[in-house]
Amino acid sequence: MSSGNEQRIYVAGHRGLVGSALVRRLQAKGEQVLARTHAELDLTQADQVEAFFATEKPTQVYLAAAKVGGIVANNSYPAEFIRDNLAIQTNVIHSAWRHGVQRLLFLGSSCIYPRECPQPMREEYLLTGPLEPTNRPYALAKIAGIEMCSAYNRQYSTRFLAAMPTNLYGPGDNYHLQNSHVLPALIRKFHEAKQRGDATVPAWGTGTPLREFLYSDDMADACVYLMNLPDERFDSLLSVYPPLVNVGCGHDLSIKALTELVREVVGFNGEVVWDTTKPDGTPRKLMDVGRLTSMGWQPQVDLRAGIARAYADFLQRQAAGEFNS
Repeated sequence: MSSGNEQRIYVAGHRGLVGSALVRRLQAKGEQVLARTHAELDLTQADQVEAFFATEKPTQVYLAAAKVGGIVANNSYPAEFIRDNLAIQTNVIHSAWRHGVQRLLFLGSSCIYPRECPQPMREEYLLTGPLEPTNRPYALAKIAGIEMCSAYNRQYSTRFLAAMPTNLYGPGDNYHLQNSHVLPALIRKFHEAKQRGDATVPAWGTGTPLREFLYSDDMADACVYLMNLPDERFDSLLSVYPPLVNVGCGHDLSIKALTELVREVVGFNGEVVWDTTKPDGTPRKLMDVGRLTSMGWQPQVDLRAGIARAYADFLQRQAAGEFNS
């Protein structure tokens, strides 16, 4: 690899949870980061993407841009989820090849793995079983992105790698009460209950499902670590199928234990009331991160400290009036 200051690094999706963490990590290393808002560059439009790559000539690309959403959004807009994500990644990956990008990292989601995937989920379990129907269009788009990286590597000798993060949280997260993921939703629910002086907070299900969580800045650190591996180690990740690396912490906890942890960090002194008539979801979703840790990377932020940082971010944004609606 050439030295950092010679790289022109494009972060697609720089305003999202992962993209913003990537920008923080890269700028902390003194890297030159290229970024465009959706208004400046619509990644679903091939001509705009081609013009951007022709003009800016990035040497590295982190492809974190995607149309994302929870189960309601995935069920309501399945056509948009497959169409927009296929368009974004097709345009960026193709232009990256055309303009000689040295390395590209395509970011996906753990939903690419089969619904009944053996635990922990290894990279080679991709395409070994049916997907979860509720987010299948999104998952298939992400699988197509992995396959596109592999196909371009085979045919054009590109060096395009995919990374699949576990459940992420951190600064810039979505705290919408209906559309957010479980951890940010708990932060907001406990905070608002504390403000109101509520005696109880409701929670869905039994609390028994197991989930893995990774702080977004740790995810960004892992991505930058992978993209700066020496050539022979980076190429070893491309030489196997799929050219894919799971990114997580390698251990999980129950939703009930997570809920208690968030309750303590937020400082809510009331009780949690579990509504067992509500669904639990998949019993367990744990990443096998051996491929990543064997390269020498480990996460740095433990869950309690990460939740405290996320809560501080929530409070700052709330003070700015972001959650008034």
